[in-house]
Order: sequence, then C-alpha cells, then structure tokens
Amino acid sequence: MTTLQKFSLVSLRITLGWMFFYAGITKVLNPAWSAAGYLTSAKTFAGFYAWLASPVMITLVNFVNEWGLTLLGVSLILGIGVRLSSTLGIVLMLLYYIPILEFPYLEHSYLVDEHIIYALALLLLAVYRAGRVWGLENWCSNLPLCRRFAKWRSWIG
Repeated sequence: MTTLQKFSLVSLRITLGWMFFYAGITKVLNPAWSAAGYLTSAKTFAGFYAWLASPVMITLVNFVNEWGLTLLGVSLILGIGVRLSSTLGIVLMLLYYIPILEFPYLEHSYLVDEHIIYALALLLLAVYRAGRVWGLENWCSNLPLCRRFAKWRSWIG
C-alpha cells in the first residue's frame, strides 16, 4: 500500500470515528435522548421497531445505541478492533436504514442514503484492516495477551 493510500484509509477511519463518537457521546450526555421516536415512526417492519420501542426494550436499545456509536468511534479513532467494530457498525447502520425505507423511495433519495454510505465505508475499513495502518492494532499484536489469542486477533483486527 502506498503512503497516499495509507493516508487516505487512516483519514477515512479517523473522520468516520469522530462522526460516530460525536453522535454517540451527545446521546450519552443527554439524559432526555431516546430512540423511541425514531423507532415508532418506522415505515418498514413497523411491528419489530415498535417492539424495540416498547417500555421493556427501550432502555436496552438506548444503551446499545448510545454506547455502540461511542465505542465504534473510539475503536476507529484509535485503530483497534476495527474489523469487529466495523462489522457491528454495519449492522447498526442497517438497523437505522430499514425503518425509513419505503420501497423504493427514501425521504430524500432513491434506495441509497447516508446509512448505506456509512455501512459501505465501514465495510471498506474492515476489509482493508484499517486498524493495522497507523493504528493501535499493530502495537496490540505485540502484547503477550494479544499473542495468546492470535485467532481472535485476526478476526477482530
């Protein structure tokens, strides 16, 4: 990989990381924030999303949403656990995408919105193991704990 390619990959990783971190931490710090409004307005799989917004589930959903975004951002910024966090981030982006889908139209575009773009960017980071490019994954690979669990490390990073 050339230096320009590495720089581009790291730039994408860090800027996406900041975006996800900011989106998550603002939710964590706002006690009034809840995903319930978004979930109850679902156009596709409305029953499933209404269940996620139910009083039994909403606390867990809010927690996963707030901390999932925050930790995804931290992972990308630091470049550690990028494959795992990107994979989980793709799932999260698809869960955000589905409720606004009103086949074949979305609110402002035809089938593609920012969630799909984010998911594809996360896929790129996972495939190219972006954490190994100027990230902490290389440092972690030299630690005794990481060497002990080499099979996990190859899947996570």
